[in-house]
Amino acid sequence: MTLRSSLLFAPLLAGAHFAQVASAQAEVPNVVTDMAPIQSLVMQVMGDLGTPDVLMPQGTSPHGYSLRPSEAKAVQDADVVFWTGPQIEPWLEDLIDEIGKNTRSVPLTEVEGATLLEVREGATFERHVHDHDEHAHDDHDDHDDHDEHDEHDDHDHDAHDHDAHEEHGHDDHDHEDAHEDHDDHDHDAHEEHADDDHDHDDHNDADGHAWLDPMNAHVWLGAIAEELAVLDAENAATYRANAASAQEALDAQMAEIQAELAPLADMKFIVFHDAYQYFENRFGLSAAGSISIGDASAPSPARIREIQGKVKEIDVDCVFAEPQFNAGLVKTVLDGTDARSEVIDPLGVTLTPGADFYAALMDEVANSFKACVGE
Repeated sequence: MTLRSSLLFAPLLAGAHFAQVASAQAEVPNVVTDMAPIQSLVMQVMGDLGTPDVLMPQGTSPHGYSLRPSEAKAVQDADVVFWTGPQIEPWLEDLIDEIGKNTRSVPLTEVEGATLLEVREGATFERHVHDHDEHAHDDHDDHDDHDEHDEHDDHDHDAHDHDAHEEHGHDDHDHEDAHEDHDDHDHDAHEEHADDDHDHDDHNDADGHAWLDPMNAHVWLGAIAEELAVLDAENAATYRANAASAQEALDAQMAEIQAELAPLADMKFIVFHDAYQYFENRFGLSAAGSISIGDASAPSPARIREIQGKVKEIDVDCVFAEPQFNAGLVKTVLDGTDARSEVIDPLGVTLTPGADFYAALMDEVANSFKACVGE
């Protein structure tokens, strides 16, 4: 080849090289997650190979969330969506089924080995700490075959069509381009119009706040790695190694939290909404009641009176408020008592999103419980 022809072909050869690089990069799946805790787990598994998108803004409650058009498009364009599960996000199940025809759906609560707990009934709870394996669901064999996620045949969508999702979405998140018919919904409206059709009862009475059990996170890390390995076989070893490393770190953190919270086993507390039983169950704690039910809808006056009675009856140590919801209700419950108020947050609204987010969230929740007794 002459010098001239070499010069002529150089741009073509360079272009071919860059095309090969781009092709290799394209093999990494386009990944979407529902919220920061799940995004954190997926980031740990993907490592330097890619960064998953997250649908819900930081600190946004997943109860009845209404996606913006750009967020819905992210679902449509995704290769895979890792999300918590239909117990807490039935609206996302419907959306993936409607527009994510080529999107693999991975509801993590349905992963084999995940622990699911039943929704606690009533305003006040009897003290009971579950055996950690007592409610683990082993009936997820139908999710072992990754191809079944493509078809979504195992989900019942009759109860929730996409229009119903739009009608009941709670647009209290200040999104500029959110659905126009929700622009006047503020935080109080969220409480007043909680969607009864989208509560946890639609999915076998299971509590959807399963990300607050770090052992579930341990299981999910492995499942995320296996799902990504199917989509991107070339990097399968990396995904699995990253997951194993993350699991090891999480196990060490669980042991530390267990040691820190062991002296608090008899602590008496009321939560704002019933979101914490997974964490309680894992670390030997037990709430005496919740002001609101698990979907954080507004409590009735009778429920508030029952909680007030419980606070006085057992002389609770503290009542937990949450940054996403009405602190005035906590003040009402505390009126006339010596109980203290502390803040606990299941979503980590003040934390920085990223791979370290999940570990920081577990530490923050543990520290909230320690603060309940003045530690």
